[in-house]
Amino acid sequence: MHFQQFFLSCLAHASYFIGSDGVAAVVDPQRDVEEYLREAEQHGFTIRYVIETHLHADFVSGHRELAARTGAQIYLGARAHATFPHIDVHDGDELMVGKCRLQFLETPGHTLESVSVVVHDDADSRKPSMVLTGDTLFIGDVGRPDLGGDPKDLAAMLYDSLHGKLMKLPDEVAVFPAHGAGSLCGRAMSTDRSSTIGRERTTNYALQAPDKKTFVELLTSELPDRPGYFASDVELNRAGATPLAELQPPQALTPAEVRLRQETGAIVLDTRDEDAYGAGHVPGSISISLDGQFAVWAGTIVGLENDVIIIADDDERVRETHLRLARVGIERATAYLEGGMHAWIAAKLPLARVPLLDPTDFAAVIIKPNVQLVDVRRPAEWSSGHIAGAVHMPLNRLIGTMQELDPKRPVAVHCKSGYRSSIAVSLLQRQGFKDIMHLRGGWDAWQEAGH
Repeated sequence: MHFQQFFLSCLAHASYFIGSDGVAAVVDPQRDVEEYLREAEQHGFTIRYVIETHLHADFVSGHRELAARTGAQIYLGARAHATFPHIDVHDGDELMVGKCRLQFLETPGHTLESVSVVVHDDADSRKPSMVLTGDTLFIGDVGRPDLGGDPKDLAAMLYDSLHGKLMKLPDEVAVFPAHGAGSLCGRAMSTDRSSTIGRERTTNYALQAPDKKTFVELLTSELPDRPGYFASDVELNRAGATPLAELQPPQALTPAEVRLRQETGAIVLDTRDEDAYGAGHVPGSISISLDGQFAVWAGTIVGLENDVIIIADDDERVRETHLRLARVGIERATAYLEGGMHAWIAAKLPLARVPLLDPTDFAAVIIKPNVQLVDVRRPAEWSSGHIAGAVHMPLNRLIGTMQELDPKRPVAVHCKSGYRSSIAVSLLQRQGFKDIMHLRGGWDAWQEAGH
Protein backbone atom coordinates (compact mmCIF):
# COMPACT_ATOMS: atom_id res chain seq x y z
CA MET A 1 0.00 0.00 0.00
CA HIS A 2 1.16 3.49 -0.86
CA PHE A 3 0.01 6.04 1.75
CA GLN A 4 0.68 9.77 1.78
CA GLN A 5 -0.58 12.54 4.05
CA PHE A 6 -0.82 16.08 2.67
CA PHE A 7 -0.94 18.79 5.33
CA LEU A 8 -2.04 22.32 4.44
CA SER A 9 -0.72 24.55 7.24
CA CYS A 10 -2.80 27.59 6.29
CA LEU A 11 -5.98 25.64 7.12
CA ALA A 12 -4.43 23.02 9.44
CA HIS A 13 -6.05 20.51 7.05
CA ALA A 14 -4.89 16.98 6.31
CA SER A 15 -5.86 14.97 3.23
CA TYR A 16 -4.76 11.51 2.22
CA PHE A 17 -3.70 9.46 -0.82
CA ILE A 18 -4.08 5.67 -0.64
CA GLY A 19 -2.78 3.60 -3.54
CA SER A 20 -2.51 -0.10 -4.26
CA ASP A 21 -2.04 -2.22 -7.36
CA GLY A 22 -2.19 0.77 -9.72
CA VAL A 23 -5.35 2.44 -8.39
CA ALA A 24 -5.82 5.08 -5.72
CA ALA A 25 -8.29 6.90 -3.49
CA VAL A 26 -8.01 10.47 -2.23
CA VAL A 27 -9.63 11.29 1.11
CA ASP A 28 -10.83 14.81 2.02
CA PRO A 29 -9.13 16.69 -0.85
CA GLN A 30 -8.39 20.41 -0.63
CA ARG A 31 -9.83 22.65 -3.34
CA ASP A 32 -6.68 22.76 -5.49
CA VAL A 33 -6.10 19.18 -6.60
CA GLU A 34 -2.85 19.33 -8.57
CA GLU A 35 -0.76 17.68 -5.87
CA TYR A 36 -2.95 14.56 -5.89
CA LEU A 37 -2.63 14.33 -9.66
CA ARG A 38 1.16 14.71 -9.37
CA GLU A 39 1.30 12.02 -6.68
CA ALA A 40 -0.66 9.63 -8.87
CA GLU A 41 1.50 10.29 -11.93
CA GLN A 42 4.77 10.05 -10.01
CA HIS A 43 3.92 6.68 -8.49
CA GLY A 44 1.95 5.16 -11.35
CA PHE A 45 -1.58 5.25 -9.93
CA THR A 46 -4.97 6.05 -11.43
CA ILE A 47 -7.27 7.93 -9.03
CA ARG A 48 -10.58 6.08 -9.13
CA TYR A 49 -12.13 7.07 -5.81
CA VAL A 50 -12.62 10.35 -3.92
CA ILE A 51 -13.84 9.97 -0.34
CA GLU A 52 -15.26 12.71 1.85
CA THR A 53 -15.49 11.96 5.56
CA HIS A 54 -18.13 14.73 5.81
CA LEU A 55 -19.19 18.03 4.25
CA HIS A 56 -16.38 20.19 5.55
CA ALA A 57 -17.28 23.57 7.01
CA ASP A 58 -13.91 25.34 7.16
CA PHE A 59 -12.71 24.87 3.58
CA VAL A 60 -14.03 24.18 0.11
CA SER A 61 -13.34 20.66 -1.09
CA GLY A 62 -11.92 19.75 -4.48
CA HIS A 63 -13.99 16.58 -4.81
CA ARG A 64 -15.94 17.78 -7.84
CA GLU A 65 -12.90 18.92 -9.80
CA LEU A 66 -10.82 15.88 -8.90
CA ALA A 67 -13.61 13.54 -9.96
CA ALA A 68 -14.13 15.44 -13.22
CA ARG A 69 -10.43 15.35 -14.09
CA THR A 70 -9.88 11.68 -13.28
CA GLY A 71 -13.26 10.02 -13.82
CA ALA A 72 -13.24 8.97 -10.17
CA GLN A 73 -16.39 8.21 -8.18
CA ILE A 74 -17.14 10.22 -5.05
CA TYR A 75 -18.07 8.42 -1.83
CA LEU A 76 -19.85 10.27 0.98
CA GLY A 77 -21.90 9.49 4.08
CA ALA A 78 -25.52 8.76 3.17
CA ARG A 79 -26.90 11.46 5.49
CA ALA A 80 -25.12 14.28 3.60
CA HIS A 81 -27.91 14.76 1.02
CA ALA A 82 -25.30 15.98 -1.46
CA THR A 83 -26.58 17.21 -4.82
CA PHE A 84 -23.58 16.17 -6.96
CA PRO A 85 -23.21 12.62 -8.39
CA HIS A 86 -21.86 10.36 -5.65
CA ILE A 87 -22.22 7.02 -3.93
CA ASP A 88 -23.79 6.95 -0.46
CA VAL A 89 -21.91 4.90 2.11
CA HIS A 90 -23.37 3.22 5.18
CA ASP A 91 -21.95 1.50 8.24
CA GLY A 92 -19.97 -1.57 7.24
CA ASP A 93 -19.73 -0.79 3.52
CA GLU A 94 -16.40 -1.71 1.99
CA LEU A 95 -14.35 -0.47 -0.94
CA MET A 96 -11.40 -2.26 -2.54
CA VAL A 97 -8.59 0.03 -3.67
CA GLY A 98 -6.37 -2.40 -5.46
CA LYS A 99 -5.48 -4.97 -2.78
CA CYS A 100 -6.24 -2.52 0.02
CA ARG A 101 -9.60 -2.87 1.79
CA LEU A 102 -11.38 0.22 3.13
CA GLN A 103 -14.24 -0.21 5.58
CA PHE A 104 -16.63 2.64 6.34
CA LEU A 105 -17.94 3.40 9.82
CA GLU A 106 -20.77 5.89 10.24
CA THR A 107 -19.49 8.13 13.04
CA PRO A 108 -22.00 10.99 13.43
CA GLY A 109 -21.46 13.72 16.01
CA HIS A 110 -19.35 16.40 14.41
CA THR A 111 -21.89 16.28 11.60
CA LEU A 112 -24.72 13.85 10.92
CA GLU A 113 -23.09 12.38 7.82
CA SER A 114 -19.59 11.94 9.27
CA VAL A 115 -17.84 8.67 8.45
CA SER A 116 -14.47 7.21 9.39
CA VAL A 117 -12.45 4.99 7.07
CA VAL A 118 -10.79 1.89 8.50
CA VAL A 119 -7.85 0.81 6.33
CA HIS A 120 -6.71 -2.81 5.90
CA ASP A 121 -3.45 -3.26 4.02
CA ASP A 122 -4.89 -6.17 2.05
CA ALA A 123 -8.21 -7.88 1.50
CA ASP A 124 -7.51 -10.76 3.88
CA SER A 125 -6.13 -8.72 6.76
CA ARG A 126 -8.20 -9.14 9.91
CA LYS A 127 -6.55 -6.29 11.81
CA PRO A 128 -6.63 -2.79 10.35
CA SER A 129 -3.45 -0.75 10.12
CA MET A 130 -5.02 2.70 10.38
CA VAL A 131 -8.22 4.69 10.54
CA LEU A 132 -8.93 8.03 8.86
CA THR A 133 -11.20 9.75 11.35
CA GLY A 134 -12.16 12.96 9.56
CA ASP A 135 -13.35 15.46 12.17
CA THR A 136 -14.69 12.81 14.55
CA LEU A 137 -11.46 12.08 16.43
CA PHE A 138 -8.49 14.45 16.41
CA ILE A 139 -5.10 14.11 18.07
CA GLY A 140 -5.85 15.20 21.62
CA ASP A 141 -9.37 16.35 20.84
CA VAL A 142 -12.68 15.47 19.19
CA GLY A 143 -14.88 17.30 16.70
CA ARG A 144 -17.03 20.20 17.81
CA PRO A 145 -20.72 19.19 17.90
CA ASP A 146 -22.40 22.44 16.88
CA LEU A 147 -22.09 22.59 13.09
CA GLY A 148 -25.14 20.67 11.94
CA GLY A 149 -27.89 20.45 14.53
CA ASP A 150 -28.56 20.61 18.24
CA PRO A 151 -25.13 20.51 19.97
CA LYS A 152 -26.29 18.26 22.81
CA ASP A 153 -27.87 15.75 20.43
CA LEU A 154 -24.77 15.71 18.25
CA ALA A 155 -22.46 15.43 21.27
CA ALA A 156 -24.42 12.37 22.42
CA MET A 157 -24.01 10.85 18.94
CA LEU A 158 -20.30 11.68 19.02
CA TYR A 159 -19.92 9.84 22.32
CA ASP A 160 -21.51 6.74 20.80
CA SER A 161 -19.37 7.01 17.66
CA LEU A 162 -16.18 7.27 19.70
CA HIS A 163 -16.85 4.65 22.35
CA GLY A 164 -19.09 2.34 20.36
CA LYS A 165 -16.95 2.22 17.22
CA LEU A 166 -13.55 3.92 17.12
CA MET A 167 -12.43 2.95 20.62
CA LYS A 168 -13.26 -0.67 19.81
CA LEU A 169 -10.42 -0.75 17.30
CA PRO A 170 -7.11 -2.25 18.51
CA ASP A 171 -4.77 0.07 20.39
CA GLU A 172 -2.05 -0.16 17.74
CA VAL A 173 -4.26 1.17 14.92
CA ALA A 174 -2.83 4.47 13.65
CA VAL A 175 -5.14 7.52 13.75
CA PHE A 176 -5.07 10.08 10.94
CA PRO A 177 -7.57 12.97 11.31
CA ALA A 178 -8.61 15.66 8.83
CA HIS A 179 -7.29 18.57 10.92
CA GLY A 180 -4.54 19.54 13.33
CA ALA A 181 -3.70 22.36 15.73
CA GLY A 182 -5.04 25.69 14.54
CA SER A 183 -8.27 24.40 13.02
CA LEU A 184 -11.54 25.83 14.30
CA CYS A 185 -13.21 22.40 14.08
CA GLY A 186 -11.99 21.53 17.59
CA ARG A 187 -10.45 23.39 20.51
CA ALA A 188 -7.45 21.48 21.93
CA MET A 189 -5.82 19.71 18.99
CA SER A 190 -2.22 18.56 19.15
CA THR A 191 0.41 19.68 16.66
CA ASP A 192 1.10 15.99 15.98
CA ARG A 193 -0.04 14.72 12.58
CA SER A 194 -0.96 11.20 13.70
CA SER A 195 -1.50 9.08 16.79
CA THR A 196 -2.84 5.64 17.76
CA ILE A 197 -6.13 4.47 19.19
CA GLY A 198 -4.31 3.41 22.37
CA ARG A 199 -2.66 6.78 22.85
CA GLU A 200 -5.91 8.65 22.33
CA ARG A 201 -7.74 6.29 24.65
CA THR A 202 -5.41 7.23 27.51
CA THR A 203 -4.46 10.87 26.76
CA ASN A 204 -7.32 12.54 24.86
CA TYR A 205 -9.13 14.78 27.37
CA ALA A 206 -12.56 14.20 25.79
CA LEU A 207 -12.22 10.42 26.04
CA GLN A 208 -11.61 10.63 29.79
CA ALA A 209 -15.22 11.65 30.50
CA PRO A 210 -16.65 8.82 32.64
CA ASP A 211 -20.08 8.74 31.00
CA LYS A 212 -22.16 10.19 28.18
CA LYS A 213 -23.77 12.90 30.33
CA THR A 214 -20.40 14.25 31.44
CA PHE A 215 -19.08 14.06 27.88
CA VAL A 216 -22.03 16.05 26.52
CA GLU A 217 -21.61 18.73 29.18
CA LEU A 218 -17.87 18.91 28.48
CA LEU A 219 -18.31 19.22 24.72
CA THR A 220 -21.13 21.78 24.80
CA SER A 221 -19.83 24.15 27.48
CA GLU A 222 -17.97 27.23 26.26
CA LEU A 223 -18.12 26.27 22.61
CA PRO A 224 -15.85 28.43 20.44
CA ASP A 225 -17.63 30.87 18.13
CA ARG A 226 -18.57 29.44 14.75
CA PRO A 227 -17.30 31.63 11.88
CA GLY A 228 -20.02 32.86 9.56
CA TYR A 229 -18.40 31.40 6.45
CA PHE A 230 -18.71 27.83 7.76
CA ALA A 231 -22.35 27.48 6.69
CA SER A 232 -21.54 28.83 3.22
CA ASP A 233 -18.68 26.38 2.75
CA VAL A 234 -20.91 23.46 3.72
CA GLU A 235 -23.41 24.44 1.03
CA LEU A 236 -20.63 24.88 -1.54
CA ASN A 237 -19.41 21.39 -0.69
CA ARG A 238 -22.93 19.95 -0.77
CA ALA A 239 -23.33 21.15 -4.37
CA GLY A 240 -19.71 20.74 -5.46
CA ALA A 241 -17.53 23.81 -5.94
CA THR A 242 -16.70 25.38 -9.28
CA PRO A 243 -13.32 24.17 -10.63
CA LEU A 244 -10.54 26.65 -9.87
CA ALA A 245 -9.70 27.11 -13.54
CA GLU A 246 -13.17 28.56 -14.10
CA LEU A 247 -12.73 31.32 -11.51
CA GLN A 248 -11.89 34.78 -12.81
CA PRO A 249 -8.20 35.61 -12.21
CA PRO A 250 -7.53 38.92 -10.42
CA GLN A 251 -7.34 41.98 -12.65
CA ALA A 252 -4.55 44.57 -12.32
CA LEU A 253 -5.71 47.99 -11.12
CA THR A 254 -3.95 51.34 -10.92
CA PRO A 255 -3.84 53.11 -7.54
CA ALA A 256 -6.59 55.49 -8.69
CA GLU A 257 -8.79 52.55 -9.72
CA VAL A 258 -8.21 50.87 -6.36
CA ARG A 259 -9.24 54.01 -4.54
CA LEU A 260 -12.40 54.34 -6.64
CA ARG A 261 -13.45 50.72 -6.07
CA GLN A 262 -12.73 51.03 -2.38
CA GLU A 263 -15.04 54.04 -2.22
CA THR A 264 -17.81 51.96 -3.80
CA GLY A 265 -17.51 49.19 -1.20
CA ALA A 266 -14.66 46.84 -2.15
CA ILE A 267 -12.42 45.61 0.67
CA VAL A 268 -8.71 46.28 0.23
CA LEU A 269 -6.89 43.28 1.70
CA ASP A 270 -3.23 43.84 2.57
CA THR A 271 -1.37 40.52 2.75
CA ARG A 272 2.07 41.85 3.73
CA ASP A 273 3.54 41.21 7.17
CA GLU A 274 2.74 43.37 10.19
CA ASP A 275 5.93 45.44 9.93
CA ALA A 276 5.30 46.36 6.30
CA TYR A 277 1.64 47.12 7.00
CA GLY A 278 2.46 49.26 10.02
CA ALA A 279 5.06 51.28 8.08
CA GLY A 280 2.50 52.39 5.51
CA HIS A 281 -0.74 51.09 4.00
CA VAL A 282 -3.83 52.10 2.07
CA PRO A 283 -6.18 53.88 4.49
CA GLY A 284 -9.11 51.62 5.37
CA SER A 285 -7.39 48.43 4.25
CA ILE A 286 -7.56 45.22 6.28
CA SER A 287 -4.30 43.56 7.29
CA ILE A 288 -4.18 39.75 7.11
CA SER A 289 -0.67 38.53 6.40
CA LEU A 290 -0.23 35.64 4.02
CA ASP A 291 2.42 34.28 6.40
CA GLY A 292 0.05 32.76 8.94
CA GLN A 293 -3.42 31.25 9.18
CA PHE A 294 -4.47 33.56 6.40
CA ALA A 295 -7.41 31.65 4.93
CA VAL A 296 -9.16 31.09 8.26
CA TRP A 297 -8.94 34.74 9.26
CA ALA A 298 -9.86 35.95 5.78
CA GLY A 299 -13.00 33.82 5.86
CA THR A 300 -13.82 35.05 9.36
CA ILE A 301 -13.10 38.75 8.87
CA VAL A 302 -13.71 39.40 5.16
CA GLY A 303 -16.52 36.91 4.52
CA LEU A 304 -17.62 35.48 1.19
CA GLU A 305 -19.94 38.22 -0.04
CA ASN A 306 -17.56 41.16 -0.50
CA ASP A 307 -15.48 42.25 -3.48
CA VAL A 308 -11.79 42.04 -2.53
CA ILE A 309 -8.77 43.93 -3.89
CA ILE A 310 -5.46 42.25 -3.08
CA ILE A 311 -2.30 44.06 -2.02
CA ALA A 312 0.80 41.85 -2.06
CA ASP A 313 4.56 42.17 -2.49
CA ASP A 314 4.67 40.67 -5.98
CA ASP A 315 2.59 38.88 -8.61
CA GLU A 316 3.40 35.43 -7.20
CA ARG A 317 1.99 36.48 -3.82
CA VAL A 318 -1.11 37.81 -5.59
CA ARG A 319 -1.65 34.38 -7.19
CA GLU A 320 -1.06 32.64 -3.85
CA THR A 321 -3.54 34.97 -2.14
CA HIS A 322 -6.18 34.31 -4.80
CA LEU A 323 -5.75 30.55 -4.35
CA ARG A 324 -5.88 30.65 -0.55
CA LEU A 325 -9.02 32.79 -0.60
CA ALA A 326 -10.68 30.35 -3.00
CA ARG A 327 -9.87 27.51 -0.61
CA VAL A 328 -12.35 28.96 1.88
CA GLY A 329 -14.90 30.05 -0.73
CA ILE A 330 -13.91 33.69 -1.25
CA GLU A 331 -14.33 33.91 -5.01
CA ARG A 332 -14.75 37.67 -5.42
CA ALA A 333 -11.07 38.57 -5.08
CA THR A 334 -11.08 39.75 -8.66
CA ALA A 335 -8.55 42.58 -8.55
CA TYR A 336 -5.13 43.58 -7.20
CA LEU A 337 -3.04 46.74 -6.92
CA GLU A 338 -0.52 46.55 -9.75
CA GLY A 339 2.93 47.36 -8.43
CA GLY A 340 1.82 47.00 -4.83
CA MET A 341 2.41 49.72 -2.27
CA HIS A 342 5.33 51.08 -4.29
CA ALA A 343 2.82 52.14 -6.95
CA TRP A 344 0.51 53.65 -4.33
CA ILE A 345 3.35 55.70 -2.83
CA ALA A 346 4.57 56.77 -6.28
CA ALA A 347 1.04 58.04 -7.02
CA LYS A 348 1.34 60.27 -3.92
CA LEU A 349 -1.91 58.95 -2.46
CA PRO A 350 -2.61 59.09 1.29
CA LEU A 351 -0.84 56.61 3.59
CA ALA A 352 -1.96 55.34 6.97
CA ARG A 353 0.45 53.95 9.60
CA VAL A 354 0.27 51.94 12.81
CA PRO A 355 3.19 51.91 15.29
CA LEU A 356 4.54 48.46 16.15
CA LEU A 357 6.27 48.74 19.53
CA ASP A 358 8.90 46.59 21.19
CA PRO A 359 7.99 45.28 24.68
CA THR A 360 9.88 48.03 26.55
CA ASP A 361 8.18 50.84 24.62
CA PHE A 362 4.83 49.06 24.86
CA ALA A 363 5.22 48.78 28.63
CA ALA A 364 5.90 52.51 28.85
CA VAL A 365 2.76 53.31 26.86
CA ILE A 366 0.24 51.08 28.63
CA ILE A 367 0.96 52.51 32.10
CA LYS A 368 -0.49 55.84 30.99
CA PRO A 369 -3.95 56.27 32.56
CA ASN A 370 -5.84 57.11 29.38
CA VAL A 371 -4.56 54.14 27.31
CA GLN A 372 -6.97 51.29 26.58
CA LEU A 373 -5.10 47.94 26.55
CA VAL A 374 -6.82 45.28 24.41
CA ASP A 375 -5.91 41.57 24.35
CA VAL A 376 -7.31 39.87 21.21
CA ARG A 377 -6.22 36.31 21.99
CA ARG A 378 -8.59 33.38 22.40
CA PRO A 379 -10.25 32.72 25.79
CA ALA A 380 -7.93 29.81 26.64
CA GLU A 381 -4.89 31.97 25.96
CA TRP A 382 -6.30 34.78 28.11
CA SER A 383 -7.05 32.38 30.96
CA SER A 384 -3.47 31.11 30.98
CA GLY A 385 -2.18 34.62 31.74
CA HIS A 386 -2.65 38.23 30.68
CA ILE A 387 -1.40 41.75 31.31
CA ALA A 388 -2.99 43.45 34.30
CA GLY A 389 -5.57 46.04 33.27
CA ALA A 390 -6.16 44.56 29.81
CA VAL A 391 -9.60 44.25 28.26
CA HIS A 392 -10.27 40.89 26.62
CA MET A 393 -11.71 41.17 23.11
CA PRO A 394 -11.00 38.00 21.07
CA LEU A 395 -10.24 38.93 17.48
CA ASN A 396 -13.17 36.98 16.04
CA ARG A 397 -15.52 39.09 18.20
CA LEU A 398 -13.75 42.44 17.86
CA ILE A 399 -16.02 43.89 15.19
CA GLY A 400 -19.01 43.40 17.48
CA THR A 401 -17.33 44.60 20.67
CA MET A 402 -15.07 47.50 19.69
CA GLN A 403 -17.91 49.97 20.33
CA GLU A 404 -17.12 49.43 24.00
CA LEU A 405 -13.84 51.29 23.44
CA ASP A 406 -13.51 55.07 23.37
CA PRO A 407 -12.24 56.14 19.90
CA LYS A 408 -10.91 59.39 21.36
CA ARG A 409 -8.47 57.59 23.67
CA PRO A 410 -5.31 55.72 22.62
CA VAL A 411 -5.62 51.96 22.09
CA ALA A 412 -2.77 49.48 22.60
CA VAL A 413 -3.37 45.98 21.23
CA HIS A 414 -1.59 42.65 21.57
CA CYS A 415 -2.06 38.97 20.69
CA LYS A 416 0.31 36.01 21.03
CA SER A 417 2.77 36.80 18.24
CA GLY A 418 1.74 40.05 16.55
CA TYR A 419 -0.14 38.38 13.69
CA ARG A 420 -3.67 38.80 15.03
CA SER A 421 -2.98 42.20 16.56
CA SER A 422 -2.12 43.53 13.09
CA ILE A 423 -5.55 42.39 11.91
CA ALA A 424 -7.11 44.01 14.98
CA VAL A 425 -5.49 47.41 14.56
CA SER A 426 -6.53 47.49 10.90
CA LEU A 427 -10.15 46.86 11.91
CA LEU A 428 -10.00 49.56 14.57
CA GLN A 429 -8.48 52.02 12.14
CA ARG A 430 -11.25 51.29 9.61
CA GLN A 431 -13.77 52.27 12.30
CA GLY A 432 -12.18 55.66 12.91
CA PHE A 433 -9.78 54.98 15.79
CA LYS A 434 -6.83 57.32 15.32
CA ASP A 435 -4.28 56.62 18.06
CA ILE A 436 -3.56 52.89 17.81
CA MET A 437 -0.45 50.79 18.39
CA HIS A 438 0.38 47.13 18.90
CA LEU A 439 3.06 44.90 20.39
CA ARG A 440 5.81 43.46 18.20
CA GLY A 441 6.08 39.76 18.95
CA GLY A 442 2.95 39.80 21.12
CA TRP A 443 2.57 38.01 24.44
CA ASP A 444 5.48 35.70 23.63
CA ALA A 445 7.86 38.67 23.31
CA TRP A 446 6.32 40.30 26.38
CA GLN A 447 7.07 37.24 28.53
CA GLU A 448 10.51 36.75 27.03
CA ALA A 449 11.34 40.36 27.95
CA GLY A 450 10.47 39.55 31.57
CA HIS A 451 7.40 41.75 31.94
